[in-house]
Amino acid sequence: MEWWSATDSEWARQVVQRGVAALYLVAFWSTLNQFRALLGEHGLLPAPALLAAGRQRGPTVFSRWRYTDRRLVGVAVAGMVLAAALVAGLPQAGPPWVPLAVFLVLYGLYLSIVNIGQAFYGFGWEMLLLEAGIMAGLLGSDRSAPLLPVVVLIAWLVFRLEFGAGMIKMRGGPEWRDLTAMDYHHQTQPMPNPLSRQAHLKPRWWHRAEVIGNHVTQLGMPWLLFLPQPVASIGAAVIIVTQSWLVATGNYAWLNWATIVLACSALGDRVLHAVLPALPADLGTDAEPPLYWTVIVLVACAGIVVASVPAVRNLFSRRQLMNASFNRWQVGNAYGAFGSVTKVRIEVIVEGTEQGSVDEPPPEESWRAYGFRGKPGDLARRPRQFAPYHLRLDWMMWFLPLSGIHQRWFHALLAKLLVADPATLRLLRHDPFAGRPPALIRVRTFRYRYATRAERRATGAYWVRDMGRTEIWPVALRG
Repeated sequence: MEWWSATDSEWARQVVQRGVAALYLVAFWSTLNQFRALLGEHGLLPAPALLAAGRQRGPTVFSRWRYTDRRLVGVAVAGMVLAAALVAGLPQAGPPWVPLAVFLVLYGLYLSIVNIGQAFYGFGWEMLLLEAGIMAGLLGSDRSAPLLPVVVLIAWLVFRLEFGAGMIKMRGGPEWRDLTAMDYHHQTQPMPNPLSRQAHLKPRWWHRAEVIGNHVTQLGMPWLLFLPQPVASIGAAVIIVTQSWLVATGNYAWLNWATIVLACSALGDRVLHAVLPALPADLGTDAEPPLYWTVIVLVACAGIVVASVPAVRNLFSRRQLMNASFNRWQVGNAYGAFGSVTKVRIEVIVEGTEQGSVDEPPPEESWRAYGFRGKPGDLARRPRQFAPYHLRLDWMMWFLPLSGIHQRWFHALLAKLLVADPATLRLLRHDPFAGRPPALIRVRTFRYRYATRAERRATGAYWVRDMGRTEIWPVALRG
């Protein structure tokens, strides 16, 4: 049964297993730092209330064992420890089933979190990480060569991820078809990073080339992943380079990093050795896997193929869904991102004051803005790099102007700020009142754009804003 073995994929296995495990480590770390304030017992959207109403998205350990913040910490810490062990390669030194068992535990723990995470865990990269964890586990351990069906299935995952994103763009906003999407996207993306402004200020021909490159990569390169070497490696390399540009110019949590890691599954050992002679050509073993392991892998692969059938239909549907799961286990999902590009950046600014009352408005100069970690606010503050770490509150703030300012979680946030809730304030970069509760809170929106090079030299600002508008008039804590 040698033809079942992917003996040219040992480097790929090492990168995929350790890379996916590293992303799980980041995901659990993000959860440990943010979940309790956002979704905990006293969070903005408390998970206990969701569970009591039976409205969780799918299976979760918190249905069997009642949710508490302490148990959430236990789940997050356990996930971090197991993920770190996989990054170090410890389970991979055992029999083939051991890495799968560890990845399945990570999958189960994180699925339990995602299914009670509501809007704060509604992003496509959550289900991508879940699905990637299962496939990484099926690559087995270092004692035998990975099996070819698993390598093909990971290529299929990358295909759904990239080709799905390409098709959603072609069916989406006209800016992707008339090649103008990147005239706006670096400026209006959810969370810019330190290089986003420089990318935006590139000439128009550069932005046209970005869009063309995106179409070629997402619509063409995924097909190459299923062809023999070295063609598969060429397709993977183009995807990796394109995703690296997105890493360099944006903060998309672990979406781009996961795509890079998974695309590495198509890089052949001999191709890598030819390009980088320092890498040994025969890193792994030619040992055949045990029969029981082959049976487990083939059964699991068959299950994933069956689960993927709705995603295949979705890819070629005129009403293509973006980031959709078709089963409660979130396997065989449909992916995609930015089917349309926002052309104007509207920022929500939350301000407070220690003076006045609802009936006696305070002087305008007394209002001070709360500072968020990642979202733009302070005009003189250069955007920071956070990805692959996911700032969930900041991302949700970007959606507010698009989905409507009066969201339940946002009203809960304002209420927490009015009482200077310590857990909520720790999610922010800057509390202008140093832990004291403000007398009033208000919400304003502004149109933001990057400062030109001349404006930056003249003012030192990275951003220019105008069109200020009050969305929520001054409110006080009910007393």
